[in-house]
Amino acid sequence: MKTEDNKGARLSRQRETILAELRKVTSHPTADEVYDMVRKILPRISLGTVYRNLDFLSSRGVVLRLGGAGTQKRFDGNPAAHPHLRCSVCGRVDDLEWPIALPNLPVEQSMGYSSLRCDVEFVGVCPTCAGKDC
Repeated sequence: MKTEDNKGARLSRQRETILAELRKVTSHPTADEVYDMVRKILPRISLGTVYRNLDFLSSRGVVLRLGGAGTQKRFDGNPAAHPHLRCSVCGRVDDLEWPIALPNLPVEQSMGYSSLRCDVEFVGVCPTCAGKDC
């Protein structure tokens, strides 16, 4: 595995493990779920360490931090621009296999913005929740 991220920062064993585990799944886990996955490999890792490393990796663009409903953020090991579909009931997030082209926004220049990324999220009800009486 690489020992540096795409901006030259050192990837510690903890960061490497967190990143490797996150890239194994497409479930867009919460930090708590990442912690449960990583503890199987690094039993002494703390939840705080997982949170700090996910913050670090997302701030460097190595992973995506996904917003949305609820207080817990979800993380995506695929940092490339791609759309998501989020369930408004349970918070489940799925990747959409739909190629998107990021728009060029001429308004950003006139308004003084410098765009960093484009997040596309569709919100609906997943099949599991659709089958429940909510």
